[in-house]
Amino acid sequence: MYQASLQSIKMRGIDPKDPKPFAVLHPTTINENVVHAEYAVRGKLYNAAVERAQSGKKVIYTNVGNPHAIGQKPITFFRQVLALITYPEMMNNPAVLASFPPDVVERARLYISKIPGGTGAYQDSRGNEFIRHEIADFLTRRDGYPGSVNEIFMTDGASQAIGLCLLLTIRGRFDGILTPIPQYPLYSATIEIRNGTSCGYYLDEANNWGLSIAELSRTVAESRAKGVQPRAIVIINPGNPTGQCLTAENMQEIVRYCKQERLVIFADEVYQTNVYLPSQKFTSFRKVILDMGKEAEDVELLSFHTVSKGAVGECGRRGAYVECLNIHPSVKDELYKVMSTNLSSNVDGQIVMGLMVNPPRVGDPSYPLYKEETEGILGSLARRAKMISTAFNKLEGVTSNPVEGALYCYPQIRIPPKAVAAAAEKGYAADVLYCLELLEETGICTVPGSGFGQADGTYHLRTTILPPEEDFEGIIKAFSDFHKKFLRKYEGRAFL
Repeated sequence: MYQASLQSIKMRGIDPKDPKPFAVLHPTTINENVVHAEYAVRGKLYNAAVERAQSGKKVIYTNVGNPHAIGQKPITFFRQVLALITYPEMMNNPAVLASFPPDVVERARLYISKIPGGTGAYQDSRGNEFIRHEIADFLTRRDGYPGSVNEIFMTDGASQAIGLCLLLTIRGRFDGILTPIPQYPLYSATIEIRNGTSCGYYLDEANNWGLSIAELSRTVAESRAKGVQPRAIVIINPGNPTGQCLTAENMQEIVRYCKQERLVIFADEVYQTNVYLPSQKFTSFRKVILDMGKEAEDVELLSFHTVSKGAVGECGRRGAYVECLNIHPSVKDELYKVMSTNLSSNVDGQIVMGLMVNPPRVGDPSYPLYKEETEGILGSLARRAKMISTAFNKLEGVTSNPVEGALYCYPQIRIPPKAVAAAAEKGYAADVLYCLELLEETGICTVPGSGFGQADGTYHLRTTILPPEEDFEGIIKAFSDFHKKFLRKYEGRAFL
């Protein structure tokens, strides 16, 4: 019996030392798409950082855009309103009530009146209707075209919305999704899990991570030659990890191409308030399509926004929405059905979304502090964005495009051949070795470029610009000192 069992284990390719070789749920028997999916932001480097922190050593987590975890302060108005909504009985105490600005109390009472059952109760699976009206009004103000509550679906974070929309889009391996290289690995991982095919198009690093129609055409042609039919394109604007901002003219070219090739646009616009250069301005794909009138009236758009980025940074609230423009009514019904299986997104996240899209305005008692806080956060991020790209460009063998937007810097690092060889011996990409040694030497946790995709023969890393501004010079110095030591360790200045 034992020998037969051992033979069975060997036939399945299972290590005889496996603690549970006959488990029903075993790495060799679960959904293979889950096993094949990779998510570098919480991958090898992050696990090494957690182990380091558990051993009592300092870790600076610059691997993920998690603003409050790195020291960004919450917006006071948002937290005050949430406090009163969460415990409405406080408003029965005159002394407590007097400690809040009157517009905070007014907004809290308004939400309480519009949220059936309070924050502990399920809401409509699309999101609370009143808050969806606030989002629709925001879209109207932002783009100059009326928003519709019936096109808005609220979710637990933008990642969930993206996953649900990919679920609707992908029917099997023969369906392709155009994804940028480099790209936020949520997309490649989710496409893999959904049993689709990622069709990578390269952003042009030499042209400030530009997106060219010629490159899209190359990717589509190659995909079709392999029997894969592209159905949608992912565009992250501002870019993650690259930080570039698209121009309205470039976006019009993309819309025309999507009409020609019958591609649905997945517009990841979660960093739309994180734009740092005076010469740059965020423009939504929704506005571009509507500005184009009849020419683009049949271009299908799914656009995503969240409370996790910008000056808000409320990642843990998991508030987000997807807006469906030019999407078939019955497909929206199917999305509603799928969302109903989750019953309701969390209500605190919905409220924070309402506060984000409908903040204090000029003349409101809370407006001066709100303005001071948001401008202070975004202004500091702009300074940090410039500091980090400037510092990287001063290092030997390192180049960085300007950080125009988002929360990240993505420099290219020319790694010495001996380091490439040393990494290969360990089964790593060279940028993984670089980032692991950076973590070991400095405690700075980054993400290697191989986790996002990159042109062959190039190496990168992604770091956030989120550490507090007062700590930034020290972090930059730690980067610089490590890089010089790394070059000395791997003998010299000869680069690949």
